[in-house]
Amino acid sequence: MSYGGATAMTGSASSSIRQVKLEMESELRIEVGHDSALRLRLLNGSAEIFGSELAPGIWLSFPSRLKFAVFTWYGATIEMDGSTETDYTADETPMVSYVNVHAVLDGRRSRAKASSSTDSDASQGPRVMVVGPTDSGKSTLSRMLLSWAAKQGWKPTFVDLDIGQGSITIPGSIAATPIELPIDPVEGVPLEIPLVYFYGHTTPSNNVDLYKALVNELAQVLENQFARNAESQAAGTVINTMGWIEGTGYELLLHAIDTFKANVVLVLGQEKLFSMLRSVAKNKPNVDVVKLQKSGGVVSRNAKVRQKARSYRIREYFYGLTNDLSPHSNIANFSDLFVYRIGGGPQAPRSALPIGADPVANPLRVTPVNIDSNLLHTVLAVSYAKEPDQILSSNVAGFIYITEIDIQRKVITYLAPSAGELPSKYLIVGTITWLET
Repeated sequence: MSYGGATAMTGSASSSIRQVKLEMESELRIEVGHDSALRLRLLNGSAEIFGSELAPGIWLSFPSRLKFAVFTWYGATIEMDGSTETDYTADETPMVSYVNVHAVLDGRRSRAKASSSTDSDASQGPRVMVVGPTDSGKSTLSRMLLSWAAKQGWKPTFVDLDIGQGSITIPGSIAATPIELPIDPVEGVPLEIPLVYFYGHTTPSNNVDLYKALVNELAQVLENQFARNAESQAAGTVINTMGWIEGTGYELLLHAIDTFKANVVLVLGQEKLFSMLRSVAKNKPNVDVVKLQKSGGVVSRNAKVRQKARSYRIREYFYGLTNDLSPHSNIANFSDLFVYRIGGGPQAPRSALPIGADPVANPLRVTPVNIDSNLLHTVLAVSYAKEPDQILSSNVAGFIYITEIDIQRKVITYLAPSAGELPSKYLIVGTITWLET
């Protein structure tokens, strides 16, 4: 989430320890400087960052370029040590409406839990889908709703369908993970047991059918898990979506609402989208469409800034948010790995088609890819598939980054999050690339 606007703005030259007093229901919006970290702690009162409470007196270290907001319901004093690109206070926020939504969702969870032993339909907790245009604060609102629910003792499931940025894992993926504790203000969403499917591109327009197929796979796996776990079913889901909301993007949004059986749709920052979804919901009596104001601190990011954000997310996967991870460089023979691409290739040979018909590309075809220099600097997913024909329906174990390809020796050098053999010899390539800096 990016912030803009300024009152009492502090430039990057300011690096001394300083205090900021926040009045009730106000927030301090911060963009950490580009070259250094920022330390922050709560001196007195109570405050939270995206729904997660700050422990009093404990210093938190935020890495460079991070953007966040410290909100207080009753008043607080914040102390900062380090440089900021910008920091300013705001007393006009939509937080009251957000927490009111949380209260309604909390009531639904309680009713679902009470009904779990008597009525399977009533035992379904809220399935919340957060929608809106690019840079409207969808991922931030999702974090708040998840953290507030976890604080109440629930374990909701976070689903991220935004392949452009990626809140759970790297861009180009859709993923889900249970949230058992309020989300850490610095580290973000926990990655212990995510369920990840690799789409391989940062926009659905590259392969709409593949995007739909993976959404279907993820939804079905979660459905099966909920059927076996009444606690997870009552806690429900919070689903973050992409910012493409027109044309094909809108159709994919409707597909996701139906596929995940969303019963609450929260629309951020666009009247037209709210009106369109409300009209659709008239034929879906169990779906509530709610319009919410986006935060005044949200600003639009251009394509270059979004590309940089994707690059940071990939680097964070391998090295950690503060370079606290140590990825391993590994070498493998070409013959030890099998790389596949999903999409492309003819559906059938021309001889098998009606006279005059042209073969068309099959968007779901799994095609072998030769290992050559074209794979240099690509990010590949490691599939859990046991056979190539299972790749489309299998989730992934993680990702590797190709750093060197020796054609003569037929060996490939790659970066992996941990040492040891890969959990699978089947790899998936898309159009996700990264230049390590």
